[in-house]
Amino acid sequence: MVYHATLPRNETGIETVLGVLKQQFGERFQTGQAIREQHGHTTTWIENQPPDAVVFAASTQEVSDIVAACAQHRVPVIAYGTGTSLEGHVNAPAGGICIDVSQMDKVLEVNSSDLDCRVQPGVTRMALNTHLRDQGLFFPIDPGADASLGGMAATRASGTNAVRYGTMKDNVLAVEAVMPDGKIIRTGTRARKSSAGYDLTRLLVGSEGTLGIITEITLKLQGIPEAISSASCSFPTVDAACQTVMAVIQYGLPVARIELLDAATVGAVNAYSKLDLPETPLLLLEFHGTEAGVVEQAEIFGALAEDHGGQGYAATTTTEERNQLWQARHDAYWAMLQVRPGAKAIATDVCVPISRLADCVGAAQGKAEELGLVALIVGHAGDGNFHVTLLVDMENAEELESATLFVGWLNEVAIKMDGTCTGEHGIGQGKKKYLVQELGGATDVMSAVKQALDPKGIMNPGKILSPDD
Repeated sequence: MVYHATLPRNETGIETVLGVLKQQFGERFQTGQAIREQHGHTTTWIENQPPDAVVFAASTQEVSDIVAACAQHRVPVIAYGTGTSLEGHVNAPAGGICIDVSQMDKVLEVNSSDLDCRVQPGVTRMALNTHLRDQGLFFPIDPGADASLGGMAATRASGTNAVRYGTMKDNVLAVEAVMPDGKIIRTGTRARKSSAGYDLTRLLVGSEGTLGIITEITLKLQGIPEAISSASCSFPTVDAACQTVMAVIQYGLPVARIELLDAATVGAVNAYSKLDLPETPLLLLEFHGTEAGVVEQAEIFGALAEDHGGQGYAATTTTEERNQLWQARHDAYWAMLQVRPGAKAIATDVCVPISRLADCVGAAQGKAEELGLVALIVGHAGDGNFHVTLLVDMENAEELESATLFVGWLNEVAIKMDGTCTGEHGIGQGKKKYLVQELGGATDVMSAVKQALDPKGIMNPGKILSPDD
């Protein structure tokens, strides 16, 4: 378990706010140990730091009321969607109030002719796509987990479709947010572009709840493609697979998805999802377009893959076969857990320029072997982002120390390759020190923004920046 410092608590302020909110919210105000720990839950190895209470908000005005009360008494506020984050984002190191927005789950407006919609933050990506399906539309950002759209915006999520459709920052037109004093603001309109003032939308997207709480999101949508084709191709080495990815990007092939699985991960996926893929490095792809277009894209990829030793290339437009392949990819985390039953999965991610992907993945495999760690790798290879999942016996101090060393080493290697310590997991508590290594003096500017907007330091304290930064 990785431990982070407990920040100073404002006991008097917390006690006062607990009394105020209990009276206002009744049954939607909870202080039970189990529910508090659930809302301090983190799906990785960072310790649980629960809030003092959880309030289930039902509207923007209620979020505003809660934040205003907390601001008055200098009590921390932590937003919570579905709790799928990986770097301790929802922990409460100084205690305080967790605002659960899962009941704010309405799709408020769909403008099919303009390809946009407006949703509350508790709507999950799968719920939105179910709502949109009969209108021939979809929202493309797919981080794997069925995360809430508010959380996805707050952490600047991306996922398997990012190589074609971008990340959350590219797909959010505007947000409504409650600021640290309880004031409600809207950062933009439905216009596809604007040069009106500071880009507050981009400031709040990716701010991890440290500058405000997002209570509505206006999103870009896409038309469901006329045709979709999926493909898989095996390679003799990870380097050969990565070289193929580079060739695909340099050729300009508009792949929607291009995922890398190392041999160990393919083995795990085979066992869990009852597949029979060759247990060598694998690329999974998806092509979107017209009937003729996806056939052409698949053929071009096949030729590029063959140039780099690709074998067993197979493409399909059958919905059942496509769904089976991508469900297996999405189930990779659960498949990995079966490789070493009882072990804790420690997931970390980095992102490097495409030209350095093979080097970085190869170095990661070598370092894990050197340290004697069980490590499995999957990656959104089309944009240089990959994840390493370590399976660690948390009772073995030596193994835990090696895992800690590996995670730090990988972050630093990525930064040295002119990459980033996180492509999509975010900073949270887990990667704060690497942010300084990556951006240097730019973190001083971030601190100045934080101080200007949240002078009392109540918005998700202890995340992204340390209180004394």
